[in-house]
Amino acid sequence: MDSSASCPFCHLTFPLTQLQRHANSHFDDEDDNKPNPNLSSKISFLIGSQIKSNFHKINDSLVFLLRKCLEQEHDSSTTTYLSSYVDHFQSVVSEDVGWGCGWRNIQMLSSFVISERQDAKDVLFGGSGFVPDIPSLQRWLEIAWERGFDMVGSGHFNQSIYGSRSWIGATECAALFRSFGLFARVVDFSDKELENLYLSVPNTVKRNDVKGKRKAWQVLGPMDRYLVRKNCDGNVGGEICRNSVDGGSGNNVENTESERHQILMDWVWNYFSDETSMIYGHPRVIISKKSPLYFQHDGHSRTIVGIQVKNQKKGIQQYSLLILDPAHKTAALERSLKDNKGWKKLLKRGVHTLKKPQYQLCYIDPGIATGKEMEQLKTIDSTLVTF
Repeated sequence: MDSSASCPFCHLTFPLTQLQRHANSHFDDEDDNKPNPNLSSKISFLIGSQIKSNFHKINDSLVFLLRKCLEQEHDSSTTTYLSSYVDHFQSVVSEDVGWGCGWRNIQMLSSFVISERQDAKDVLFGGSGFVPDIPSLQRWLEIAWERGFDMVGSGHFNQSIYGSRSWIGATECAALFRSFGLFARVVDFSDKELENLYLSVPNTVKRNDVKGKRKAWQVLGPMDRYLVRKNCDGNVGGEICRNSVDGGSGNNVENTESERHQILMDWVWNYFSDETSMIYGHPRVIISKKSPLYFQHDGHSRTIVGIQVKNQKKGIQQYSLLILDPAHKTAALERSLKDNKGWKKLLKRGVHTLKKPQYQLCYIDPGIATGKEMEQLKTIDSTLVTF
């Protein structure tokens, strides 16, 4: 049994008997450099009291079962990219149905990080090595806010989320992971006219990621509005990646809804198909090191674990996202994959299913932040791609 773990804040390794005292030493009041006993006690308590989430564990792993089903497809014109690991966390009637999808998707991303990245496993959730339940995650998010991550956005919740049924979005997902030094990134996909309407509203407008907080002109949430928007080249503001995933100018022809949302599909394809991230090289099913994608739109969020393309006649390519939905039952998903029957209806989503004017993604890049990088992560920014 491992008797040591890494500090979630400076990432140095200490014996478990010393870890708590060391972690407490990081929390100094920013104004007078004196210890902050309140935050220190919260960290100490949470490291020892957080509860492992109860979920249906698929013995052969979900990705393994999905990969086998994809490899057995008899269509040689398809190519699929998948994240290397993810557990499915379903919403539970007695716990979080109707409001907990954001937390469930955070749990799915956490399962990937803990399984596939030892460096991140050592720091995430105090080095516990497991995915906490929703109340514990809510405590960790409050601590992230108290440490200065997403301070502006936290004001929308009055810096309090524990025990709440408030909806959360990609900003909260990013803030939580960033507080442990993980490089969580946010990407916005938005209708150009809707984005211009938003930009014309003063910065004091609240986000729309909590029920009942929409403005009269109906910007659809839950989208995160306390964000520094960046071009695809990293610059703040300006014309953003219109009709192109590589930052090109595209054209001014009005696109159909499916053609506009194909931009999102192209982005996801380029993300997973990065050649530097390939692990397993089956001719048609390729495993990637890339993290799953937290996938947010108005009223719900899910997790994208991969993407498939079917090469049709005349060079036309048909894309399907592979999505895990917290609203689905894990046991039913497992059964459909083991039987290789019915899983496509549960997992595959084509471009025609993308009906919303706004979408948002959150993903986790490799590496652990230190020093100035941690300070930079406190401001949640995003890359904006307009349709």
